[in-house]
Amino acid sequence: MFSLALIRLFFVVVCGTIAYTFSGGSAIDGISPLVYVGAGTFLGAVVVLFEILARRVSLKGLSSGVFGIMFGLILGRMFTFLLVIFKMPEDMSAAFTSYIYLVCVYLGLTLGLKGKEEFNLIIPYVRFRRQEFKEENIVVDTSSIIDGRIVDIVKTGFLEAKFVVSRFVLNELQALADSTDYLKRQKGKRGIEILHSLKKEPAIEVVIHEEEFDAHLEVDEKLVKLAKLLESKILTTDYNLNRIAQLQGVKILNINDLVNALKPILLPGEKLSLKLIKEGKEHNQAIGYLEDGTMVVVENSKWLIGKTVDVEVTSILQSPSGRIIFTKIRG
Repeated sequence: MFSLALIRLFFVVVCGTIAYTFSGGSAIDGISPLVYVGAGTFLGAVVVLFEILARRVSLKGLSSGVFGIMFGLILGRMFTFLLVIFKMPEDMSAAFTSYIYLVCVYLGLTLGLKGKEEFNLIIPYVRFRRQEFKEENIVVDTSSIIDGRIVDIVKTGFLEAKFVVSRFVLNELQALADSTDYLKRQKGKRGIEILHSLKKEPAIEVVIHEEEFDAHLEVDEKLVKLAKLLESKILTTDYNLNRIAQLQGVKILNINDLVNALKPILLPGEKLSLKLIKEGKEHNQAIGYLEDGTMVVVENSKWLIGKTVDVEVTSILQSPSGRIIFTKIRG
């Protein structure tokens, strides 16, 4: 399978070859065939450059811009009819016509781009609108794929979007699956299985994005660049990626934040039972966990590790990594 870079190179070479064929392999009017080859190659390179720059323009912005230009041309045509009434000289009429068209096209283009969020095409009794929510792109990172909860979230119907999986994320999963380390190999295989499960879900679409970035960039940097390019959000469980992306103005969908928001709220004074698992950081503390994974710190209970105890909530701490509940032994 040809990469995108090879396809572009092939196109430029074909343009140069066609130009050489046009010259017939001999000089025309004293112009060397190499000049034709150079001109054809340059034209192909310009087309490739335009294609690269055009990919940074969103489809929504492009469609609204084209609509604005069309509206400006129609409006300019209407105003030029007024010049006939004033019977202006032909040379002045041509200048005014050009000026009116230029102003109308400029106003139509700028107004179209400013109002692209409300852009729609209306035909009598029929209205076509862009389905923004269903067409939303979400860039998926490696951590959220391996985590696996993304499948459960999709099955609930809360997410209906196009999941974009980059080629470098697939390469990272493949490298993990081929690793000699048992734990990494299992993570890689799990991530690949999760992707197969996602492709079977009817509510979403999974696409592979072939965009290439500098090889020396870290995966997190590539994900942020891809999200900016596609004007999309990033789905992740990585706290560091979360912070880096937010600093650069990229919106994040953090699965851990969603889970923490859905955890039941416990108020000071509420009572519960749990098993103490290990020793806490502070003196004489023990730690247990609720069924949803919330950490519970129990004061003065180090000697009860391994037992199930009844505790009472004293306070709750909400940290960036999750919620921590502080309790004391009842009685």
